[in-house]
Amino acid sequence: MNKARLEAFSDGVLAILITIMVLNLKIPLSPDIKALLPLYPIILSYILSFIYLGIYWNSHHHMLGATRKVNGRILWANLHLLFWLSLLPFTTGWLGENDFARWPMVVYGVNLLACAAAYLLLQKCLLIHHGQDSILAMALGGAKKGCLSSVLYAAGIVVAFHDIGWLAMTCFAGVAGMWIVPDRKIEELLAQTERQKA
Repeated sequence: MNKARLEAFSDGVLAILITIMVLNLKIPLSPDIKALLPLYPIILSYILSFIYLGIYWNSHHHMLGATRKVNGRILWANLHLLFWLSLLPFTTGWLGENDFARWPMVVYGVNLLACAAAYLLLQKCLLIHHGQDSILAMALGGAKKGCLSSVLYAAGIVVAFHDIGWLAMTCFAGVAGMWIVPDRKIEELLAQTERQKA
């Protein structure tokens, strides 16, 4: 099957999720700059979640760039990823509205961990479909960053459960910092393949 519909659908869902998140931001009724101070948890959680959605969009785009075709299993794995990403506006809102309290922070961390697991599942489905000698397999390489991310998510969830919200947010922001620059390996391999064809 052609991958174009999967890409278009995923792009549309991610755009809607970002729109939902920004529409959840409350506008202060006062024109005073101090009116923004009570909103800092809402703004910080929005910024972090926006970065995460951007990371997933970038990574998804790069991964599908090295994908030739898809099958039913890949379509369902992609929907599974979009399901967990679609919960981000809810968990972000709950986190921000409750000043990084224990349970909203734990649920937010679980949501991030579930998104990461779903992305890994999509990767595995694509690798099975394309084979270990594909450009995709060469580009993805090792999973050190993915393992470290899972450890940081788990650590963030544990410290959030112990009501250390600032440390949990540091763990979650640390994972985002690791992934904010997309892996250039896929771009380089695709460019190299195009040069060899020419």
